[in-house]
Parts: sequence; structure tokens; C-alpha cells
Amino acid sequence: MSIFASLDALRLRPIPDQAPARAAREGFRQRIAIDRGHALFGEAMVEAGTAGLAGKNYYALARNPPYWGPIEGAADKLLLRQSVAARLAQVNRRAAQAGLELYLFDAWRPRAIQAYFHDVWMPAELKRRGCKLQGAALLAEVERYWAAPSASAASPAPHATGGAVDLGLKWKDGEALWMGSLFDDVTALAHRDRFENLAAASFSFSDEEAQANRRLLHWLMAEQDFAGHPDEWWHFSWGDQLWAALTGAPAAHYGLAPISE
Repeated sequence: MSIFASLDALRLRPIPDQAPARAAREGFRQRIAIDRGHALFGEAMVEAGTAGLAGKNYYALARNPPYWGPIEGAADKLLLRQSVAARLAQVNRRAAQAGLELYLFDAWRPRAIQAYFHDVWMPAELKRRGCKLQGAALLAEVERYWAAPSASAASPAPHATGGAVDLGLKWKDGEALWMGSLFDDVTALAHRDRFENLAAASFSFSDEEAQANRRLLHWLMAEQDFAGHPDEWWHFSWGDQLWAALTGAPAAHYGLAPISE
């Protein structure tokens, strides 16, 4: 039996074509309502560690390519809605069958961090790469990866709700599983389905391993009803507007997280 034991089947199960998810994501913050009467609307936030979840806030680290330094204003804690943390703990219990666990890079995100990456870093990075897009086309490319910051209770950025989380998988006693790119590689290499159509003529063990590991992460999270961002293998949501848009839920449970900034 493989070292992945009962999880082997998930490594072999293809990630569906992400075109429908990309279409569902268009304008989701304007289309999807937030149910303020839902029992979870005002749910408390908890630290990831209290649910046995491993991780460190990537933006607060010094060794965090491609940034290579802490981002001013980054939170030093990983905060999540209580139900989201509980579901991640269930994912961990399943992953533990193969000696694996989740590793969190980011969870609730301060508005200042969201604004920095959306307004400053990503436009500058696209310019550095020689991108010629302008106006609405440039904004669309920025927002493929970095949601617009908002103080609006009706349209919060996913990470402002406590329902969105960025994560990968690691061995409990060691290294991270290879996913085919850095976390925050905001290029097509990060697209969830990037490795789903590997060409036989350009075979590599690296790509094949990335394919299997992305599948494993995707399906472990799907088992707990998390919805994955189509263009970021690491981003998952539960209860927020993106989750509702991708799953067909009638409304989101969560608005802005109950945290004073």
C-alpha cells in the first residue's frame, strides 16, 4: 500500500475544469447577499492553534518569497471563524490517516494588508513584468488574485470575513508537499487546474507530483464543503460570499469579521 494509504484515491481524482468556477466568481460580491439573520452571522473568531492547526502568518515572516520581508501591518495571529476552524480540524483528522496535516499561511487579513497588495504591490508587479494593461483590464488582472479592500458590510473581501483561509499540506513530522508553485505565485502557475492536462511529451515528475498533491488538498477540503478559488490552489472559503457563489448556496453566512482594526 502507498504511504498515502486511504488518501491515494484522492490523489488520483482529477480536479474539475475550473472555467465554471471562474465564471461564478465574476462580480460575486455584488451578486451574493449576506444573511444577517443566519445563526452563524455573528460567530466568534478563534486562533487557529486552539483547533490544533499548524501555521504562521506568511506576511509577518522574513523568509516569505517573493516578498522577502514582513509586510507592515500583517497580523501575527491566524484568526478564523469558529465553524471554519472546526471544519479544518476535521480535514486534519482525515489527513492524519497518512501522517499529513494542514499548514496555514493566512486567514483573517487586516484591511491595510489587502489594500497594500491590491492598490500598490500587484499593480507594480504587473508593471515590472512588462504588463501593458490599463484601466479596467489592469484592475481585472489585479483582482484575479487580490480582492479589492472594502469597509462595506455588504461586500467584504473574503479574507476580511474570517471565512477564507490560505493553506497547504505538510507531513506532520517534516516538509510541505510539493504543489508546483510558491504560495502567492500570482501567475497562471497557481491556477488550481494548471496540472490537470499534462502533455506526455513534456513529462516531469515535478508536475506529476504537483498534480497529485493539488488534487489531494482540493478533495480533502471539498469533503468539508470548502470551496476553492479557481486561480489559487491555496485559497479556500467556507461561509463567505465566494463560497456561496461557487457552491450555489442562497446566501453567505459571514460578513465582516467581528474584529476592531
